[in-house]
Amino acid sequence: MMTTNTQSAHSDNSVKSSKLPKLGMLYLDHVLRFFDRSNFQGWPDKIEQVVYHWGNDKQRFINEVKRKKIDVLIGNIPATAYETFRDIARALPHVKFIPSLDSQFSNKSKENVTHFCEKYQLPIPKTHIFYQADQALEYLRTATYPKIVKRSYGPSNYGGYFVHKVDSAEEAISLFSERRYFPAYIQDFVPMKADIRVMLVGHQPVCAFWRRPPEGEWLTNTSQGGSMDYQAVPREVLELAVRVSKAAKAEYWACDIAVSTKDEYTILECATAFAAFPYIRDWIGQYLMWHLAPDHFRKPFFADRNWEELGKIDSSLLRTMRHIRFGHASVSTDTGEYAPADEQYSLLNTYREAGEEWPSEAWNFQDKFQSNKHNPYFGEDAAPQEVDDDIERDIEDFLLDTGIEDIASAESLSSDENSSSAREMAGESCRPVTKAQLIAFFASVKGIGKKLPTEIVETLGVEGTLAVLREAPEQLMSFRNLKQKKLTAILEQWQRFDFESVS
Repeated sequence: MMTTNTQSAHSDNSVKSSKLPKLGMLYLDHVLRFFDRSNFQGWPDKIEQVVYHWGNDKQRFINEVKRKKIDVLIGNIPATAYETFRDIARALPHVKFIPSLDSQFSNKSKENVTHFCEKYQLPIPKTHIFYQADQALEYLRTATYPKIVKRSYGPSNYGGYFVHKVDSAEEAISLFSERRYFPAYIQDFVPMKADIRVMLVGHQPVCAFWRRPPEGEWLTNTSQGGSMDYQAVPREVLELAVRVSKAAKAEYWACDIAVSTKDEYTILECATAFAAFPYIRDWIGQYLMWHLAPDHFRKPFFADRNWEELGKIDSSLLRTMRHIRFGHASVSTDTGEYAPADEQYSLLNTYREAGEEWPSEAWNFQDKFQSNKHNPYFGEDAAPQEVDDDIERDIEDFLLDTGIEDIASAESLSSDENSSSAREMAGESCRPVTKAQLIAFFASVKGIGKKLPTEIVETLGVEGTLAVLREAPEQLMSFRNLKQKKLTAILEQWQRFDFESVS
């Protein structure tokens, strides 16, 4: 049985009998909002909002949370703000962040997904991560191909734009020279016939669907011609997703799982940040209300494999459906019908351990290597290694284009003169990009319009716009009428635009 009534409290008297935790929605300027108050329909008290404004806004944000006496902050944190919110969470030890910063560890980067999966012995493609240019080049020159190269920092899979298949060392080095990915994140290519996305709430799968590549292709993205369907997702895939969700101790979670041509399963992506229809966000809200106040709210029930039936509904209609609720099936006393077997997966409460599982001092490798600081969590820094002559001749070009120049010491090149030249080539002495150049860049993108370029740059500022383009381009979709197709066009133009041609 399925209805669209909202979940209600046990009774008005029980809700009023004890104090509920004070909830706050965690928002960030220019970042799409996953939740709003409507996802928590039935919560009787006011739900606060706290907005992080970027820049030097950390202390003001902390003060506002304290002033509003918020007990629970709910919301996803983008990769660009993750380390800042690690500090904020430490300054607010009595505030419960949902999801926790530890659960959101995998949101920040692909390398974090790798560290997470390796710790919990979860299946992933064989992965190599390099923070040093000479080590990356040495590996690329001797590796067997094909390989998959991904942008590590933040979400990467915008229409497959930040995921690349390379078939030779020359192609790989050329890619890094063009895209400037740091660190170098390289995986073995796994021939696959599809991947499956599984969304979970309280460690229970609530939605799952196949994504299949078009004939003769390897990317499964629907924007690249791939197809999707909701039928007959293997139990083994759902069980793996449950295992991953439990390891992350996440209230809600999503996994992308590759299905190889040999029917083997490996984790491609996992995070608390994912695209979901409004009714799924409502389900998360129902679960969180029960999780936070089990004496006041009924434990929600989500029918097993509900997606097989809901997936038959046109997506344009699914986007408008809200507060879907299921009833438990039972034996009919009138007809003697046989009751279905117990559900395969139970909705579970989530529990956290004391302390931090992924402290930044130990796991923030990007900042560690970019600042060339000693990391006390992992012993002394490794001694410099001798560099092969052929690799050494390529280092300047590799450093120039990948951003890895920031982490290479002058001693890693053959002479001080060469080091100085490499830094100069890498852009340290180049003129900064101006507001007019950025506006001209956006205006050069087909279909962007006349007003939007100025609106973007004036809203984000020059440095903010550059940071978004380099690290979190998805934030641009928070601007009116800027959707995936335009974002893809912007990213393509970003790779070839000549800023020096604009005065």
